[in-house]
Amino acid sequence: MKVRVCNISFSKNTVLVNKIKKHFNDVIINQKGIRLEGQNLIDFCKDADAIVVGVEKIDASILKKLPNLKYIAKYGVGIDNIEIESCKARGVLVGWTGGVNKRSVSELTLGYMLILMRNIFSSYSNLKKLKWIKDGGNSLCNKKIGIIGVGNIGEDLIKLLSVFDCEIFANDISENPSLSKKLKFKYVSKDFLYRNSDIISIHVPLNAETKNMINMEVFNKMKKSSILINTSRGQVVSEKDLIYALKNNKIHSAALDVFENEPIENKELVNLSNIICTPHIAGNSKQAVIEMGNSAINHLINFNDEKHNQN
Repeated sequence: MKVRVCNISFSKNTVLVNKIKKHFNDVIINQKGIRLEGQNLIDFCKDADAIVVGVEKIDASILKKLPNLKYIAKYGVGIDNIEIESCKARGVLVGWTGGVNKRSVSELTLGYMLILMRNIFSSYSNLKKLKWIKDGGNSLCNKKIGIIGVGNIGEDLIKLLSVFDCEIFANDISENPSLSKKLKFKYVSKDFLYRNSDIISIHVPLNAETKNMINMEVFNKMKKSSILINTSRGQVVSEKDLIYALKNNKIHSAALDVFENEPIENKELVNLSNIICTPHIAGNSKQAVIEMGNSAINHLINFNDEKHNQN
């Protein structure tokens, strides 16, 4: 089976590269370290039976140029970059496991909360300029936390927050009363969550319903003292509206790990003093990278075993 590893993080990890080459003889990895898209992606995968993708976009236009492709193994979580229906139409199987990097994302999200609540980032920035400004901010304890999307990551974040005695508001497309009772959180409407939360953390996939979900209408509802955190997908938040909200004190501050365009091109956004930004690292702790890579490799092994069994 000809396997092509498109993802940069997977390709840079020697443990994962050695493991996949142990199981498959014909493996080519993305050695250039650039995100593959469009024609570059097609050229890289043109003779592949199977590919490993992370955030690389796989749609009908790509699939029709890859006539040999039978399997796609997802490195990471979230499959909004893969047109599942187009894959089904062409008989391409997609291997995906949710939640493999949930603790990595929830840990970073919790870190954002503490950094912004306790003024760690601003204090550090001032101290580098030898400005001795003592402002310890606010405690995270007993704050009202709004979580949009209670999937694997949202649920894990709620567990981490349990020691802080926060009041947790949650909104999801489906409600799980037994889970809310067990973890002691309350399902509320988005409107209630926007208006009453001290911190809002987003954990939703990108689709037609969630694109630009967080916009000026939402910022006008939020408390002026509130914090927005997005570790899901960049296009869930309107960057133009977020910049306005941060510049005009509609909200207190924000933390972003994802952006409308990646790598980020919006200098105005990252240069604001009341935002912290990281380059899509939430799900990429060393441990999570190995877990996600192992998951992708296991899907390829299973695909290959099934093919041999059928023969």
